Amino acid sequence: MKCSKCEKKAVYYRKFEGQWLCKNHFSKIVEQRARKTIRTNSLIEHNDRIAVGISGGKDSLTMLYFLNKITKRRKDISLFAILIDEGIDGYREHGRKTAIDYCEKLGVTLAIASFEQEYGLPLDKIIKIGKKTDKAVKACTYCGVFRRKLLNDTARELGATKLAIGHNLDDEAQAIMANNIRGDLMRSARLGAKALVIEDERLIPRIKPLRDIPEKEVALFTMINSIPADFAECPYAEESFRWSVRDMINTMEEKYPGTKYSIVRTFDNLLPTIKEKYTGGKIGACKRCKEPTSNDLCKSCILREKLGIL
Repeated sequence: MKCSKCEKKAVYYRKFEGQWLCKNHFSKIVEQRARKTIRTNSLIEHNDRIAVGISGGKDSLTMLYFLNKITKRRKDISLFAILIDEGIDGYREHGRKTAIDYCEKLGVTLAIASFEQEYGLPLDKIIKIGKKTDKAVKACTYCGVFRRKLLNDTARELGATKLAIGHNLDDEAQAIMANNIRGDLMRSARLGAKALVIEDERLIPRIKPLRDIPEKEVALFTMINSIPADFAECPYAEESFRWSVRDMINTMEEKYPGTKYSIVRTFDNLLPTIKEKYTGGKIGACKRCKEPTSNDLCKSCILREKLGIL
């Protein structure tokens, strides 16, 4: 098939739009969509110091590629990367090396933090202990809570004004649907291209430049533009509730193209109302670690207490 915009050979069919795209037009459209997300949501502002959370995977390295390209001529903006080594045997090693090499190629400073340094144990051992102390807590809960905290702490320590995370359209649609199924509107209020409910100097605002790009388009962009990403899946992913939500949404997308966009666009229309209900008041401090929380103890300290690794 030929590209719908020129006579070159098409490499991708954008089913929900009915368009065939060649390499050049596909890359151009994906990049334009990322730039539009950044522009319309004011994700990058004057004098920003942006921390880019990377793992070595396709989403985070594509995001780093975009942000580096957009900001490298901006003297008022600085960019650096943070890699969190969770400690997953046989999985993180390759992604870590890929991330280090790509940052070196782009000339981007990379900071590395690890669960073992911060919490005393790698994720693999944390999960083993967790299965003995509370079987109801899934691997992704430990990883998500500890990873978010360590990313925020590291970004804050290094003076970041924004923390960029590589969530794509699929990730956002899954998070929206998972929260809807659970009835967790408080968590939904934290979603969006710029994820921040309560302004607090201890919390670095998270931005999502790839939020409007489907996962398979990120993957193809990565390959077309020779971004050396690691495509391996986390060995614990299948244990998560979100994995089931992902399968449900993918089935709907296959049958009804554009489902993922519809989920996110509908949510965006509702988000101001949700934020109005769950925004307000001051956030407190954890009695143990002094980090921001709305409860006496933050989620990280609650989990560490259960694990006995305080």
